[in-house]
Amino acid sequence: MRALMLIALVFVSAQAKTGEDDEWVHLPNKCEVCKFLSIEMKSAFEETGKTKAVIDTNYRFLDNKGAPPIKYVKSDIRFIEVMESVCSRILQYNLHKERDGSNRFAKGMSETFSTLHNLVHKGVKVVMDIPYELWNETSAEVSDLKKQCDVMIEQYEEVIEDWYKGSQEEDLMTHLCEKHVLKGQDTSCLQESWVGKKGDTAAIAEDKKKKKSKKKAKNSEDGQKKEKKVKKKKKKSKLSGENSDKLKKEEDGHTSDEDIQGKTEL
Repeated sequence: MRALMLIALVFVSAQAKTGEDDEWVHLPNKCEVCKFLSIEMKSAFEETGKTKAVIDTNYRFLDNKGAPPIKYVKSDIRFIEVMESVCSRILQYNLHKERDGSNRFAKGMSETFSTLHNLVHKGVKVVMDIPYELWNETSAEVSDLKKQCDVMIEQYEEVIEDWYKGSQEEDLMTHLCEKHVLKGQDTSCLQESWVGKKGDTAAIAEDKKKKKSKKKAKNSEDGQKKEKKVKKKKKKSKLSGENSDKLKKEEDGHTSDEDIQGKTEL
């Protein structure tokens, strides 16, 4: 029976071959840490930059007391909130051991664990060194990525602040990673990108997210167009009504003059 079927899954790894833990656990390097810090920080700033809220406060780095209210998107409060929470977003990532380089860090379930979960759901008994309850736990690599992110954000806070308070025309990854964190060092991981394979759950999840975002933007655009049409129609109707009233008044005035002339002749 399928439910009683036993599958021994042996993961070929450097640990199995050499017994060295440091080869099995491939911790992120400085380039990878800076890359994902920049990606998540840009994403956080995009998310918090949509509000029109205004802050009535004197708590700003450079302004003195009595400063006028400022927009949240230009405030130091927004900067602090993003700085304090950005590295926590790293914990949303999973380790995709089937990928190379920095691409092994991505959101969504890895292809390997997606296959294993499907086997379990079908009633197949899967034997692994890792207990089933720990399959979805944060990996050592992702945990280290988060720790290094915390250290990096502290070390380069002023560099990020200069970018935030500037024009922000330069890409954050270029400003932070290429020009400061990795200056004169290997930056090859910054150009690495993952082209999703057919059936890759992480890629599918990302595609769905992009489609949902595009659909939301389209609906918003259609709503704005519809609102403009309604306003235009109302304006046209109003102008038409005003012209009609004006014409009626002119006609009434003309009739009255004729009547007066007629009565005078009589």
